Amino acid sequence: MRCAHRVDQVRAAEAELMARLPEGTLMQRAATGLAVTCARLLTRRRGRVYGSRVVVLAGSGDNGGDALYAGAELARRGARVTAVLLAPGRAHGGGLAALRAARGRVVVEQEVGLADFSCADLVLDGIVGIGGRGGLRPEAEPYARAARTGVVVAVDVPSGVDADTGEVAGAALRADVTVCFGTYKPGLLIDPGASYAGAVQLVGIGLELPPAGVVALQHADVAALLPVPGAESDKYRRGVVGVAAGSARYPGAALLAVAGALRGGAGAVRYVGTAAEEVVRRFPETLVTEGGPAGAGRVQAWVVGPGGGEGAGRALAEALAADVPVLVDADGLTELARLGPGALAGRTAPTLLTPHTGEAARLLAGAGGDGGTRSEQARPPAADELAAARLATARRLAAAYRATVLLKGSTTVVADPPPASGRGYPQGAVRVNPTGTAWLATAGSGDILAGLAGSLLAAGLSAPDAAAVAAYLHGLAARHTAAVPGAPVTASEVAAALPAVWNDVRAGAAPEPRSRRAGGTGR
Repeated sequence: MRCAHRVDQVRAAEAELMARLPEGTLMQRAATGLAVTCARLLTRRRGRVYGSRVVVLAGSGDNGGDALYAGAELARRGARVTAVLLAPGRAHGGGLAALRAARGRVVVEQEVGLADFSCADLVLDGIVGIGGRGGLRPEAEPYARAARTGVVVAVDVPSGVDADTGEVAGAALRADVTVCFGTYKPGLLIDPGASYAGAVQLVGIGLELPPAGVVALQHADVAALLPVPGAESDKYRRGVVGVAAGSARYPGAALLAVAGALRGGAGAVRYVGTAAEEVVRRFPETLVTEGGPAGAGRVQAWVVGPGGGEGAGRALAEALAADVPVLVDADGLTELARLGPGALAGRTAPTLLTPHTGEAARLLAGAGGDGGTRSEQARPPAADELAAARLATARRLAAAYRATVLLKGSTTVVADPPPASGRGYPQGAVRVNPTGTAWLATAGSGDILAGLAGSLLAAGLSAPDAAAVAAYLHGLAARHTAAVPGAPVTASEVAAALPAVWNDVRAGAAPEPRSRRAGGTGR
């Protein structure tokens, strides 16, 4: 599991450790780890460190100091190192002295710096550290736009990226590799910041940290959560998932949601809706019932909304009245936005909402109405604004609806509601999904995800676990289908690949997802 901590938590842990260590020890640990990574990259790129052209972009403060000390170590190994000072009067004194002692070159003229930047084999981005807010300052912006031929290595976080949230409020310097110290930062795991970070490598420096507020599951974590039937299991003990999906206009949504549900670990899938004949023809193992959820018989979880059309309102009401977990997707979310959070009031069983940012905008507008009914004057927030602040958006929705939220997109984020007391946040760590591909932006992929997550709910997983595991498997299945370098995939192909990636995760056979991702989970 990759654990990410807020800046204030990192600062507190650093202060506690520095009080017990000789002065400068912590910075030397960070700089040494950074230099080792850079040397490895140069060796891979050029066959050696000696003679390599290295540029250090050094801002003020400790981030610039880390970069300067690392530059000094590379210079002592024979690299031709140039430090470009973006705040000449406030450069880190010790780091600057070390670089000069190692015969590194120091320049303050930005025209010279830009020329060196463009032809360097490796660039160290030490402009702004984890405490930075907003985009790059004017003196640094040209580096974000300049052409480059070498590898850019960010020091702790790419300059211009908010370390706590991944938000990018202006110009930012895109990295090929980010070397972070002590712990991952949330902004390295969540887009848009994650797309600027490249491959993220962690250097341990001995920090003692509290429980993380943001985590990214890995193979071992997911494998531990996958439901496995026992010797005495039958289809009912394994769980029955109900699927209320599809309509005359969108009959395929029913088929796709059922396809996902059949591959999610539940013992049986019970379908209600207008596409019963099509579902049984395609999946004869499915149980079908006429009418809505109220007359369907016993289930352990409901999936409501994919392609539901005009019938989504009735299906949602009947499912929410049941004392079982309910996953609400697509047209069900549209109906919930109309009703507002009051529709979930009094529920004791978990509710899992799976919106994309457009649906999230409608849900937030619905949460602003009076008496649980959306005000006609409420203006939905812009979807692109919500996508730019994914962590905050997921948390806002979870708090407003008192439900677990799986916010789909380039980084899928799973957030739990805060405790009922309202004190402290979050109740559990926010999970961010490290798998996926941009090819998942295809019709029906969200229906597969909804069925898969609902099946995991019926099999006994908690709402946040079901959401995180479903997103992980869904993203892996898309990667498996798209292959390398990547080709278009269909939702049906993603569903078909789920058994293979389920086996890979359990066996530990598939490689861990890289931090650099292109795309996410089900639009």
